[in-house]
Amino acid sequence: MFTGIVEEKGKLKKVLTGQESGSVEIRASKVLEGTKIGDSIAVNGVCLTVTGLNSDGFTADVMPETLRRTNLGKLSIGSEVNLERAMAAGGRFGGHIVSGHIDGTGVIKSLKPEQNAVWVSIEAAPDILHLIVEKGSICIDGISLTVAYVDDKEFKVSIIPHTGSETTLLHKKAGDIVNLENDIVGKYIEKLIRPYSGSGEAAGEKKESRLTMEFLNEFGF
Repeated sequence: MFTGIVEEKGKLKKVLTGQESGSVEIRASKVLEGTKIGDSIAVNGVCLTVTGLNSDGFTADVMPETLRRTNLGKLSIGSEVNLERAMAAGGRFGGHIVSGHIDGTGVIKSLKPEQNAVWVSIEAAPDILHLIVEKGSICIDGISLTVAYVDDKEFKVSIIPHTGSETTLLHKKAGDIVNLENDIVGKYIEKLIRPYSGSGEAAGEKKESRLTMEFLNEFGF
């Protein structure tokens, strides 16, 4: 489990790839403290298992599913990545619950300064936007952020100077791809109420929702 509070920016040192999968070697320092082989580190929000350690970095395997659903396969040598170790028991929970399991990617539409902040607009697929709510949480390349706006085509976050300096997000440009992880609480709620909401029926078939106030009260909503 992660919190989306990035600990440091690392650099991609080496990529070893086969036809569909491979491994990455990342230069880092802070996240190496106390880390051992088998531990988890989030790289741009992707939970990877450490398979090798050296004095200035670590190695992790990357499977085909990871390359299909994230931006890791599009990185080049020297690319900066956001890094976070798995949350330690008893540690501060500064962001939100982040699993490191990416739901998909989005495309940066624009970055627009506003006084000391920068608005970042990101286009995403409907299945991702469906689970994004205004003032809720979203994880972008491993960064826990608050959603300031969302519609059926895009969502926006506002980046403060500290977040901008400690992460890679403001080094991006329009057209760049970012990893997205929806709030896990919303995903579980959506899954649980699906049988009661009439979703999942055949295309074109309308069904009256079985979601009622009594059901919500019964389950504590």
